[in-house]
Amino acid sequence: MAAECTPAATKAAGKLRITEIFLSLQGEADAVGWPTVFVRLTGCPLRCTYCDTRYAFSGGESMSIEAIVAAVAAHQTRHVCVTGGEPLAQRGVLELLRRLCDAGHELSLETSGALDISGVDARVSRVMDLKTPSSGEAARNRYENIDLLNPHDQLKLVIADRHDYEWAVALVQRYRLTERCSVLFSPAFGCIEPRQLAQWILDDHLPVRFQLQLHKLLWGDEQGR
Repeated sequence: MAAECTPAATKAAGKLRITEIFLSLQGEADAVGWPTVFVRLTGCPLRCTYCDTRYAFSGGESMSIEAIVAAVAAHQTRHVCVTGGEPLAQRGVLELLRRLCDAGHELSLETSGALDISGVDARVSRVMDLKTPSSGEAARNRYENIDLLNPHDQLKLVIADRHDYEWAVALVQRYRLTERCSVLFSPAFGCIEPRQLAQWILDDHLPVRFQLQLHKLLWGDEQGR
């Protein structure tokens, strides 16, 4: 079995460990529906109970930043999403983000919120996923990141049950999250009926955005695509 990727495993200059690069439709957040190139980095320090990309925990291929940028360019698509795993677990990802922005791409970064986002290029839309209690990883949330969010960013909360929902509502209110950026409530796939979460949001008149994972509606539970 391949060793799990860690930041120490990617010390080679300009190298990142990549699970896959592929073209699909963006299934979440503000860019939903746009043809998007996904760059999925290998490795993650978290083990969320509802994770749908466990195949990205280990393995992958070592690629230079130049090769990654070229692979993205070959798809001739403006929108790019750097995801994982946890992309920020590989320190070289900051340079990759800068290079992709310089190439003219409209770029988003999907991150767990457990790692520092302060070094991310300001041109990148950060989609930060704060972990709810059912994930088993809520203790890893780095709440200092909240102060770094701006209207260009998005904050996602994955809801698996009523306890998650009430926890998320309290978080939104405590940090006044909707005044900072877009807040997305997403039902955990296979854990809660989407209609139930939608009704809770309506009943409480929450100023948050309900979202379904478009890719799951189109292709089912196929490796998180």
